[in-house]
Amino acid sequence: RTWSPARARRVNCSRRACLVARFGCIFAQERLDAECALRSFICNMEMVQRIIYIAVVESFRAAKMAFWKIKINVKEALAINHLGPGSLEAAALDYIVCHKDLYDVFNSVHEVICSMNMNTMISCPAVVDFIVISTLIRELCSVAFSMQTLVPPLDIACGVDGELFNSTMYYRSFDSDFTAPFVAYHIWPALMENGAVLVKGEVVTKK
Repeated sequence: RTWSPARARRVNCSRRACLVARFGCIFAQERLDAECALRSFICNMEMVQRIIYIAVVESFRAAKMAFWKIKINVKEALAINHLGPGSLEAAALDYIVCHKDLYDVFNSVHEVICSMNMNTMISCPAVVDFIVISTLIRELCSVAFSMQTLVPPLDIACGVDGELFNSTMYYRSFDSDFTAPFVAYHIWPALMENGAVLVKGEVVTKK
């Protein structure tokens, strides 16, 4: 099909909308399923929510790293015969979108679980195997990887405990102290595009 900048923008917007919606669905479904799975081993709900937040952050990190490596290899392969009309960068993104099997999502899941096992911020019984939330991690890695093929790519905002609550970036959880000005911990990250908030995250505020 003839390359067209207008068509490329329409396709990008359509894929963007689908991925943003999928991110919201993961929050509404897979996140809750993961909470239930972890609550079988961990009584402390705060720790459960912290673990899931860390899983989101690590999933995006692993997916972005995998995408970066794949894009380098694809650009090197396409550069040999690339003549346009689009840029080599656009051609590489199109190729990755059409060849989703280039991404080994299960390897990313393994990386995320290994990283979580070494995370000193996670305090839970030794019997807990993070494989129980592998479905959540797999879905997050898949959507995070696909978000890197957008122009511009989408990413999450990584929060820090104790930061000043930002109402443009986060919702407060129902059990928060609504008068507290600082974030006690994060439940879900905000989805960002070029520094602008697309979807608010969720935090707990306490004094």
